[in-house]
Amino acid sequence: MTSLSDPTDLSRTGAPAPVIRMFGWGMLGALSAFMINNVLVVAFGFPGTHALLAGDGGSLGWVHALIFAICVGLAIVYVLQTPMQALRWDADRIHRFNCYLVRSIFWAVLLVGVVDATIAFMRTEQLFLYFMDEESARFFGRARDVGPYIHTPLVVLGFVIGLFTRTLGFHWLALLIVLAELLIVISRFVFSYEQALMGDLVRYWYAALFLFASAYTLFDEGHVRVDVLYAGFGRTTKGFVNAIGSIMLGMTTAWVILGVGFNGKQSIINSPVANFEVTQTGGVGMFVKYQMAAFLGIFAITMLIQFVSYLFEAVADYRDEPGHRDHEAVTT
Repeated sequence: MTSLSDPTDLSRTGAPAPVIRMFGWGMLGALSAFMINNVLVVAFGFPGTHALLAGDGGSLGWVHALIFAICVGLAIVYVLQTPMQALRWDADRIHRFNCYLVRSIFWAVLLVGVVDATIAFMRTEQLFLYFMDEESARFFGRARDVGPYIHTPLVVLGFVIGLFTRTLGFHWLALLIVLAELLIVISRFVFSYEQALMGDLVRYWYAALFLFASAYTLFDEGHVRVDVLYAGFGRTTKGFVNAIGSIMLGMTTAWVILGVGFNGKQSIINSPVANFEVTQTGGVGMFVKYQMAAFLGIFAITMLIQFVSYLFEAVADYRDEPGHRDHEAVTT
């Protein structure tokens, strides 16, 4: 589930494609620079690239431009140093990295969901007071403490687990959502017991399943195509259409989400994450609302990475290079 094909079936060398490879790898370099600059803006108070464009960024503004130049420059240098590297080989490596990113985040949301739901239950039922004094129990009632000191280590652990697993976990997460919904039904209608954390957990996991599975769905050609002509196209024509669509529709949409979501400290993603925002239920629910805001950014990042891989595959199909994946044959 985690690669385009068996790597032994892919040839590392192929016909040169310097322009499209520079575009694709340059896109990934720009994405890396964009995220680095976003951290500098939110965590360290840098002015951002918009201040540089407005002429009032000062010397710190040029740091952002330098980061973009370095990241994109490294991508171009990589392409120039590997002129004979095949497009499908590049696509496979990019897809494999994206799979690692997605499965690590799935592990992270699984761990955070279980642990935070447990903490929310104990906090609501005041069970912490049986194990510690009141002052220590207050730690678990403050999102600014739970976020960095409990959630962050669990997210890091998720990325470590992602190094050693080879499954994306879609089916398991879907099963956990069903079990969480079943628990709500049983507790509500059998025991007349319900807490806000139960709905929070379902929404948290469902949002992760819906948004993070989109990148792999793109790889597996699982998204719905509203196109009555596409099915009748040949392989090379489909490759051309997919390449144009990846750039004009896929990548541009991902960049719009990134641009709006990470537009300064008060943006719709940065602000909730920086402030460890919680729901209006306060201390009776889970402290994961800030992570759900970040889900939208992670969705755009993983989709942009996958669209670069998809672009390379599409151009390889357009050039009728060997190694094409037959999605219909895999489905049947």
